[in-house]
Amino acid sequence: MNHGLFSNPTNTTAAKFSIGIDLGTTHSVLSYVDISDPDSDEIIQKVLQIPQLIAPGVIEDKAQLPSFLYQAHESELAEGETVLPWTHQPKFLVGEIARHLGSKTPIRLVSSAKSWLCHAGVDCKEPILPSEAPDEVEKVSPFQASVAYLEHLSAAWNKQYPEHPINEQEITLTIPASFDPAARELTAEAAQQVGLQNAVLLEEPQAALYSWIEKSEGDWRNHASVGDIILVIDVGGGTTDLSLIAVTEQDGNLGLTRIAVGDHILLGGDNMDLALAYTLKAKLEKDGAQRLAAWQIQALTHACRDAKENILSNDEADNIAIVVPNRGSSLIGGTLRTELTRDEVNSVLLEGFLPEVESHEHPATNPRAGLRSKGLPYAQDAAITRHLAAFLSRQVNALSSIEGLAVNEDASFLHPSAVLFNGGVLKSPRITDRLMSVLNNWLNSEQAPSARLLSGLDLDLAVARGAAYYGYVRKGNGVRIKGGTAAAYYVGVESAMPAVPGMTPEIQALCIAPFGMEEGSTAELQGDEFGLIVGEPVRFRFFSSKTRREDIAGTRLEYWQDDELEELNEIEITLAEEGYKAGEVISVHLSSLITETGTLELQAVSNQNNQHWKIEFDVQSDEG
Repeated sequence: MNHGLFSNPTNTTAAKFSIGIDLGTTHSVLSYVDISDPDSDEIIQKVLQIPQLIAPGVIEDKAQLPSFLYQAHESELAEGETVLPWTHQPKFLVGEIARHLGSKTPIRLVSSAKSWLCHAGVDCKEPILPSEAPDEVEKVSPFQASVAYLEHLSAAWNKQYPEHPINEQEITLTIPASFDPAARELTAEAAQQVGLQNAVLLEEPQAALYSWIEKSEGDWRNHASVGDIILVIDVGGGTTDLSLIAVTEQDGNLGLTRIAVGDHILLGGDNMDLALAYTLKAKLEKDGAQRLAAWQIQALTHACRDAKENILSNDEADNIAIVVPNRGSSLIGGTLRTELTRDEVNSVLLEGFLPEVESHEHPATNPRAGLRSKGLPYAQDAAITRHLAAFLSRQVNALSSIEGLAVNEDASFLHPSAVLFNGGVLKSPRITDRLMSVLNNWLNSEQAPSARLLSGLDLDLAVARGAAYYGYVRKGNGVRIKGGTAAAYYVGVESAMPAVPGMTPEIQALCIAPFGMEEGSTAELQGDEFGLIVGEPVRFRFFSSKTRREDIAGTRLEYWQDDELEELNEIEITLAEEGYKAGEVISVHLSSLITETGTLELQAVSNQNNQHWKIEFDVQSDEG
């Protein structure tokens, strides 16, 4: 979660539009709802058609902006070929032209910037992308790439609606539910840098459910009833995001409560493209081609992405020709040719990523090598079905804290009653049918009713549409998904003990924000007194838990199981002396605040004079 980056949103009573932005791994989308008439029951929602270069000098309006950035060689494009409606010389090439040029020269292509934002092992503000590019290619940071996509979307909006500047509208920016605190902060800071001061963050699975509600035009209550548990499965370009949302009763009306989110699983369309590329690599080399170089595999991967999308969305496309640059520079024999077949797509994707497994089969973990190349920390096990099984098993007791929901004491995993799919990967009926089949086999094995599918979403646009609708809901219209924080948060407290040779002081975990803490609420830990060191470097350790639901603010854990708490990035910070001596220990108590943006602030408050020190999550890593 973001910690103190934004103040509460500015007063936006004059805003005409609620804007939802899906800053996706492979595509970004902007949708908007007219909220100028608070008494109107009519929802007028649109998706912005985004002007973008699709080739040098050629501009088209498209509903999606591919989340790619291309670092063109200085001689690659002629003067005037990159002109956009709002600038004659854009700082970066983004969108369709970036994906098009990058498929031919992948060493100059920046992709998956969103996935890098949650990589604790790198400084996401350092220029590290493209990660495999040679020194002569200028690099950008994942943060900078995210800013570039937001700048393009903002400029496109302002060109179309100059009388309603985007920085005066209400903005909802979506993030994976599993994003860690540093990634949330980076996303929020990117929005702030573009001038989107009124941005709030919303989890993507919630946005998808909001979109389903909006598209049902009020009919959603006929498809959901009290006690339903909706499993949202979001498989996008970079991540698999899992959430559980319960249908509850509030004052006689149906309500929605988010009860659980999964881990950050770096597993999605990117992995599938790479798997298909290696399938074709083996086929090419078997047919006599030389061993493919790394840059050729990159080009093959991008070609497989386009071919996969074509096959999955077009029932008549059975074989797609694939052309890969050869090592030679001559025109004759300068390319390698093969094809990707529908059978290969089905085999690799279904059996490799969606195998039919039992509910007790969880992701396999293998010993890691001591040294590894610098890159994204992809999930070790590619089987999405095993990750789903592990998630539902961990959440088997999640309903015990929700009043009015029945708990199945004999269940080995939490039983969803409905499923909502989101993400471009899940546009394929073969993939969704396999997921429903596996899940319902698990349910039937425990004599539970089969889960039903909630349909009707446009999987490419749902997240942005749901985010825009969320702004309408925040005005007091429609049903709002409740749930607060998706995890409980803790800070490490060093125990006071005499020095013992060879033994470091024990660490206790102090709960500073309980699971489900709502926006706008504060937790004061007045009863606990701590010593805060100012004026010299100190370290703070933070933890989170998605399973400890009973801990309240102030709960101290002296020990915990490995799977109960997850340690977050350690912070090294020097707190201002503020009139004290360097190294002095100040008696303080702690308070935490969940802001209206859905972000967390932690403060240490002096017990003597009420002086405050803000302790923020660091967005940079010391690793490198």
